[in-house]
Amino acid sequence: MVINAIGFGIIVPVVPRLLMELSGAPISRATAIGGYLSFVFAAVQFVFSPILGNLSDRIGRRPVLLGSLAGFAIDFFVLAFAPTLTWVFLARAVSGMFGASNGPAQSVIADITEPEERSRYFGLLGASFGIGFVLGPILGGLLGEFGPRVPFYVAGSLAALNVLYGWFALPETLKPENRRPFEWKRANPVGALQHVRHLPGIIPISIAYFFWQSSSLVYPLTWNYFTIGRFGWSPGLVGGSLALVGLCMALMQILILPRTVARFGERKTAVIGILGAIFAMLGIAAASYPILVLALIPFMACQSLVHPNLTAMMTRRASATTQGEVQGFASAIMALGSLITPLIYNPALAWFTSPDAPFIFH
Repeated sequence: MVINAIGFGIIVPVVPRLLMELSGAPISRATAIGGYLSFVFAAVQFVFSPILGNLSDRIGRRPVLLGSLAGFAIDFFVLAFAPTLTWVFLARAVSGMFGASNGPAQSVIADITEPEERSRYFGLLGASFGIGFVLGPILGGLLGEFGPRVPFYVAGSLAALNVLYGWFALPETLKPENRRPFEWKRANPVGALQHVRHLPGIIPISIAYFFWQSSSLVYPLTWNYFTIGRFGWSPGLVGGSLALVGLCMALMQILILPRTVARFGERKTAVIGILGAIFAMLGIAAASYPILVLALIPFMACQSLVHPNLTAMMTRRASATTQGEVQGFASAIMALGSLITPLIYNPALAWFTSPDAPFIFH
């Protein structure tokens, strides 16, 4: 997952430049196009996440996770040589089908840990993403100085090597006796909801999961566009800021998360993370200088306390035979949030960074 996050982080600083190159449009228009890309990815993932989750309960975690990593490799290579925006949208659709690696990885964790240990291990999984996100944006920012497509070739190569590494290093964690038949009526968002809603307490957690996903997406959807449009940052500066975010999140999940869970429990720790994230979001909205934004990054990192604990609370409601289905359902909830937010955040940012903006926020 560290290698996977490095590959993902490499491309983040240069996506706006690639979209501006292919569309010939300014940053405000590229922001809107980026929102449409996120919408396409989320729409496809919303449909396919329950399928992959149920499939992992049938054939095991290993083939599904390796297939997800391969989906990322295809996505990056298509983006690397994409001659038009149509190819970019096609690549995002492929990644939405097969590139959701977080759900299968979380199912692996649930297979091999006891319920009371899961928040800590989900935190380590999140920390691995944070560590990768420290290295990825820095590398992407540096590579982006040679051209907006260079980071995509490197990310695709890393993703392909990751499939190879997973082939030899990743064992199957789902025991044969815990496998169940694949059923199409459960392998869709509506069918998955009909089944998991009978699990005690799953609906309130799912609602919280949805609202948290919808709010936290403001960063991946708009950060690179926001910092370019607001402060004129280069790909190197965008990458450096994201690396700082990743470092703070990794430290938070390794050093702070286990202690807060031990003292306050999973639910209260998630609430602490949400409060820290609220402070950071409001502060960034009001910040007039880049140094103030950078100073708020440690508070942004508080959000890393939320997802591991909500996920751990969801896995407690699943049995050994339905972990994949529940993780697929959770991924579908995340995708649903990802469907809605690009239609809100990106158009709003595009409007208020365009010459036609009725007024400018300071």
